[in-house]
Amino acid sequence: MGKVRYGIIGIGKMGHTHAQKIKKGLDKNATLTAVCDISEERIKWAKQNLQGVKVVEDYKELIAMPDVDAVVVATPHYLHPEIATHALNSGKHTLSEKPAGVYTKALAPLYKAAADHPELTFGIMYNQRTNPLYKRAKDLIETGALGKLKRINWIITDWYRTQAYYDQGGWRGTWAGEGGGVLLNQSPHQLDLFQWLAGMPTKVRGYAKVGVGRKINVENDVTIYTEYANGASGVFITSTHDYPGTNRLEITGDGGKIVIESTLLGAKMIFNKLNKFESKFNAENKKFMPMRPIKITTYEYSTNILQKAIRWGIIGEHMYIFRNFSKAVLGKESLIAPGIEGINGLTLSNAAYLSTWLNKDIILPIDEDLFYTELQKRVEEEALITAGMTKNEH
Repeated sequence: MGKVRYGIIGIGKMGHTHAQKIKKGLDKNATLTAVCDISEERIKWAKQNLQGVKVVEDYKELIAMPDVDAVVVATPHYLHPEIATHALNSGKHTLSEKPAGVYTKALAPLYKAAADHPELTFGIMYNQRTNPLYKRAKDLIETGALGKLKRINWIITDWYRTQAYYDQGGWRGTWAGEGGGVLLNQSPHQLDLFQWLAGMPTKVRGYAKVGVGRKINVENDVTIYTEYANGASGVFITSTHDYPGTNRLEITGDGGKIVIESTLLGAKMIFNKLNKFESKFNAENKKFMPMRPIKITTYEYSTNILQKAIRWGIIGEHMYIFRNFSKAVLGKESLIAPGIEGINGLTLSNAAYLSTWLNKDIILPIDEDLFYTELQKRVEEEALITAGMTKNEH
């Protein structure tokens, strides 16, 4: 295989961007063969702007094309598992947009298909794993420099969205269309990194507020508390109505602390490395209230506004996942974001929802049937409210 021949299913906001960048050759190991969408407007756009690319309405038709090696799933959330499962079972390498699905129970057929076809590459668009600062943090944790995890805190409230954002499409801001709010749309990347860096917790307590300052049916203000098997704890805070927002991650371990903070101008990571693990110092120390208990060496890593513009604009972080995925298909390197790991971040969001709905702690693994039942209650309530509003309008 010379180049990986891609077919993109769904050319809305993200699929549209992916198609243009592959067409421009930003992944030298990729070529765009076909796109698919059910929107007449998007089909018209594709025919006018993607010369030489096949344009179809039926995703199964695209998947069946012999000149498509890999399928990209960029549809609304509920459809991700269904389409990705069909693609894998049809012998196609598959790259799914995040989240892997709306609820973990829907992933069972998908993961079975992946297990049944180990010869195929299955990935998920967790492009934040390519960010050099998070990669550096991952290395520090895996090499043991940070030591045993004590605490992870992330405030990610710079997802500012106005009412106009939610009003642009009927599926946005709804349980039936989107399956959730900030946890399912804006924060899956950070929830993935949260568990990628700290591991999966054993217990989750969530507080998800619906429609804070916005006329929507789903959450846009969330606080999640987590506990881990080794006694560590975590807090994840996110919203779409704060302005200006914050993006600050802190990870504390026995060997020091990692802080990563992002702004419009760039991002910076500081690693305060202890010259002696805190647990060892505590065991050996005989002084009452030592003034400067442990010597700290500070390491700083940063990305500037130009580097950020390249990663987000000129190239785009998603293209780093495409480049990695293409090389994985060609047998040149391992996946950065295996699709099978998509269930982890989704489990955290599902647990936060269920904890909020039931007003109690959720011990993992989550009760998938109970979550699905509770989600359907919200979908049905939403339908009744919508029907009542429509009736009153007439």
